[in-house]
Amino acid sequence: MITLSAFGPLWGAPDPSPFVIKTEVQLKMAGLPYRTFKARPTEGPKGKVPFIEDGGIRIGDSTFIRDHIEEKHGLDLDAGLSPRQRALAWAVERVVEDHLYWGIVYFRWAVPENFDKGPAIFFAGAPEEVREAARDNMAAVLRGQGFGRHLLEEVGDLATRSVAALAEIVGEGPYLSGELICGADATLFAGLAAALAPHFDTPVRDAILERPNLVAYHARMLARFYPEMAQAESATA
Repeated sequence: MITLSAFGPLWGAPDPSPFVIKTEVQLKMAGLPYRTFKARPTEGPKGKVPFIEDGGIRIGDSTFIRDHIEEKHGLDLDAGLSPRQRALAWAVERVVEDHLYWGIVYFRWAVPENFDKGPAIFFAGAPEEVREAARDNMAAVLRGQGFGRHLLEEVGDLATRSVAALAEIVGEGPYLSGELICGADATLFAGLAAALAPHFDTPVRDAILERPNLVAYHARMLARFYPEMAQAESATA
């Protein structure tokens, strides 16, 4: 059985990492049996979570995990898509993972009140200097990526542009390619789930909530792949 490293549900999302959510949804799409386990990022082959263990080997990075499960199990999560639809799916993944994701990270780590009630819990019980060192390290990562060089309002503007573009691509759905679900739907859902985490107040969350089709898309995917969470949300709505 495949084992998937994960943190577990947190902050109102299936996992604090959108990459874990993406991989878990793709495993569900593939119909492959799996279990989750908690691991330190340093235990993975890429030094980050998620990674999977399958047949005695460890595979890191969500994109390469997908490659592995498709190749090993003879699957194609984009079956039925045209070359143009496959290209668009890849472009959507890049917008979510290489742009929108960093907006989510920025507002979780660079905004003090969000950091204190969010990422800081990962360092509970650790000396103050450890927590500050982790935050300084993330600040350096964000500066290298680029968002860390911008004002909060500018990051919000950039992330909102990505949200607006994704809303146009999704349209009325129900999925990225219309009626046919594909692997990139897992990526988009994961990004929206992370951004919509009610634990954090961010411009990214606001931008998504202002677009009913993205809210409906998230709810549809949540009901399909995490029905227990969807029912719990409905009960508290």
